[in-house]
Amino acid sequence: MEQKVQAAAAHFAALVEAQLARVERMKAVKDFVDYSKLDKIIIGVCGGDGIGPVITHEAERVLRYLLADEVKAGKIEFREIDGLTIENRVACMKAIPDDVLAELKECHVILKGPTTTPRAGDPWPNIESANVAMRKELDLFANVRPVKVPSEGIDWTFFRENTEGAYTLGSCGTNVDDELAFDFTVTTTEGTERIARLAYDYAKKNGKKRVSIVTKANIVKTTDGKFLKLCQNIAKEYPDITTDDWYIDIMTAKLIDPKRRKDFQVMVLPNLYGDIITDEAAEMQGGVGTAGSANLGKRYAMFEAIHGSAPRMMDEGRGCFADPCSMLRAAVMLLSHIDHQTEANKLERALDICMYEEKKLAITGRDTGATCEEFGNYVMSTIETL
Repeated sequence: MEQKVQAAAAHFAALVEAQLARVERMKAVKDFVDYSKLDKIIIGVCGGDGIGPVITHEAERVLRYLLADEVKAGKIEFREIDGLTIENRVACMKAIPDDVLAELKECHVILKGPTTTPRAGDPWPNIESANVAMRKELDLFANVRPVKVPSEGIDWTFFRENTEGAYTLGSCGTNVDDELAFDFTVTTTEGTERIARLAYDYAKKNGKKRVSIVTKANIVKTTDGKFLKLCQNIAKEYPDITTDDWYIDIMTAKLIDPKRRKDFQVMVLPNLYGDIITDEAAEMQGGVGTAGSANLGKRYAMFEAIHGSAPRMMDEGRGCFADPCSMLRAAVMLLSHIDHQTEANKLERALDICMYEEKKLAITGRDTGATCEEFGNYVMSTIETL
């Protein structure tokens, strides 16, 4: 038994050292990129695998259409980045191959398609999620996911901490023996304060009056408790904004309560809870295929769909019928992030028309509906009328 305890302690000590070093790296980066001061903005386009390249290509096509003048003037450059397929990642036995990571770091913002993450029972080795790895490597600490259902009075924006919690060490657990296994969760002062401040800054700039902190601090007392207390401290800097806090279990119930859900506006929460609850919220909007997300850091930003790579669609030859709406919603957020708000507003309005109002074309994922390219054409033709 003593040998097992010592081995587990050594494993944990190495994780602690790595996380302490990460804290110092976080503290060293002070300010966000000012895109207005860049001579040229480089947009990396990384298709991923499964249906990822299909829907990412369509979002890129729409972005090129909207930014044609900027591209022609040399102010924006698109770069295609391949190599993030599950086959290539397994061949390298890395979540992100070194050459791909180097290409990503040469870009300012990244439009990324879904990637396959191996799980127990899959034919692939147990490599880390490419998403988790990218968020850590590029320090994309804020996952921002908006959800709007105007007819239901829903207008939510979730600020999910992206680099800590239960996911940051998700592939670093240890099996002490056949009977006992541990995983680890992480909360840091720097990591929590920066996501909280981003959420409150967003609320202030966008006229939001309420920020809700979501944890399970009554049970997970150390890490969730720290997250809650730090967010509450940041809230004191914003006296005009009402702050409340909720436990994740009751919050999932209240989001489907018509009497209460209209009260919520901005929510800030740790990684795992944010992953779960934003899928629930997206389903209320029309499904995960309707929602995009931003992954923001001070130096880099990555924009993606919130759904998976749907390998079955590709296996069944239905990839051309994949729904691009999630990636197009992510493209809206990308445009806004690089200070092209006029183009972002046009694309968002066109998507609202195409998805909810006119609905001249339906995406079914099969030959009973429109292809991905046909829907992209529909969106661009709608933009022309605005």
